[in-house]
Amino acid sequence: MKKILLLLALAANIIPTAAQSESDMEQALRKLYMATVMTTMRYVDSVDANSLVENAIRGMLDKLDPHSTYTNKKETHAFQESMQGSFEGIGVQFNILEDTLLVVQTVSKGPSEKVGIVAGDRIISVNDTSIAGVKMKQEEIISRLRGPKNSKVKLGVKRQGIRETIFFNVTRDKIPLHTLDAAFMLTPSIGLIRFGSFGQTTHQEVMEAIRKLKAQGMQDLVLDLQQNGGGLLNIAADIASELLPKGDTIVYTKGRAVPSQMFVSDGRGGFQGRLAILIDEYSASASEILAGAIQDNDRGILVGRRSFGKGLVQIPINLPDQSMIKLTVSRYYTPSGRSIQKHYTKGDNLSYARDAIDRYNRGELTHADSIHFPDSLRYQTRKQGRTVYGGGGIMPDYFVPLDTTRYTPAYRHISARGIILQSNLRYLDKNRKKLEKQWTDFNLFRSQYQTPDEVVENILKEAQDKKIPLGSESERKQTKEQLAHILKALCARDLWDISEYFAILYANDPVVQKAVELLQP
Repeated sequence: MKKILLLLALAANIIPTAAQSESDMEQALRKLYMATVMTTMRYVDSVDANSLVENAIRGMLDKLDPHSTYTNKKETHAFQESMQGSFEGIGVQFNILEDTLLVVQTVSKGPSEKVGIVAGDRIISVNDTSIAGVKMKQEEIISRLRGPKNSKVKLGVKRQGIRETIFFNVTRDKIPLHTLDAAFMLTPSIGLIRFGSFGQTTHQEVMEAIRKLKAQGMQDLVLDLQQNGGGLLNIAADIASELLPKGDTIVYTKGRAVPSQMFVSDGRGGFQGRLAILIDEYSASASEILAGAIQDNDRGILVGRRSFGKGLVQIPINLPDQSMIKLTVSRYYTPSGRSIQKHYTKGDNLSYARDAIDRYNRGELTHADSIHFPDSLRYQTRKQGRTVYGGGGIMPDYFVPLDTTRYTPAYRHISARGIILQSNLRYLDKNRKKLEKQWTDFNLFRSQYQTPDEVVENILKEAQDKKIPLGSESERKQTKEQLAHILKALCARDLWDISEYFAILYANDPVVQKAVELLQP
């Protein structure tokens, strides 16, 4: 009850706006207080007052927009960890969707990635205890997944396209929270930097990567923001200042009850070569701020597919018990004046979350002419006057469709079962010393190494044993080529690091290759 009184006292100290008289605010607070007290005292069963208040806050925010959220003490601590520091656990980023834990991303080289858990997996059990469909609190799920380094946990996973539950034995580890995924040379003069979020260390990590790539001869840069869900606005502004001339607008924000902010490049100019930015339907928030600043100032080219469309700005409001509200207080606008926030219906967060699926079903991810923007959302870039659009993500300058035929059905099934990663682990376990001795130079490895046929054939045999259809002879041949390629990338990751993994993987990636083509002299 003390928490309730304290929260109400804090709320009562907020100065009401002109649109909300003091008496209206007092009346609303009194109503909330009476409802909480009477429910706590008179309800037929005993109830927890704190839970009532938390549910009231969640319900209140749920009716506003998809990005205003409440987190309790433990959830808040987990969120803060995602921005800085480290923790010990299984190494996944996740959301709770329809009472099921959905893996959004695995930590690079973390425990879950190593055993074959991938984005899109639904973890339904932990050590044979169901966590899906049982109304388990998020903090309890987190406590089951986390644990001391080297302790083990058994996870039951549902994967799209696979009927049966897949089980993984994960050894917990200390999870570093570096945001940089990869930095390597695509060609003798073009470098690539990829990072997965905008955290406290991202700016420093990116600049260190730029310095290293310049030392290797980089003149032009591909900045890979595909699947980057965003993060800290000020970090996006810091990185933009490294790329834009002094005085260029990066982004500005406007809200009803908070001061407007404008971020302008300070001209520090850490990189001044030609620039291409890669985006896709999962590039959101801070990613879109950076991409929008580059596009609107005609500083570089954007390649890929239309971005997510999150143009709302949240501030953290810390509550007395270390819980937190992330409240949307303003909208951000790109330099040309675009709000790129996509449409949402208040209270319908599920449809909002399904937007990427709806885009796919409409054909937008595979055909550029399926994307339609109204003329009312037409804007012009600041220097060249090119037409750009707002109101639903950022459309790249060069569209590259999602290639749904890139991988064979057999490859998809084999990958979904975790057979590839397990086979790679077994191969490396037996041959690591030999490989490390033979391949000391990554560039030689990249140009000369070939995945042994027997490793690929063993995977195909295992697939047949698991009743996975391999298709026609031509499809089988294509599947073998795809397996050999990913196994080479995984081998590079284990022998060197994640940058080398992407260097191999991106050798035939259509979005990356389009960027390289556009940056060629």
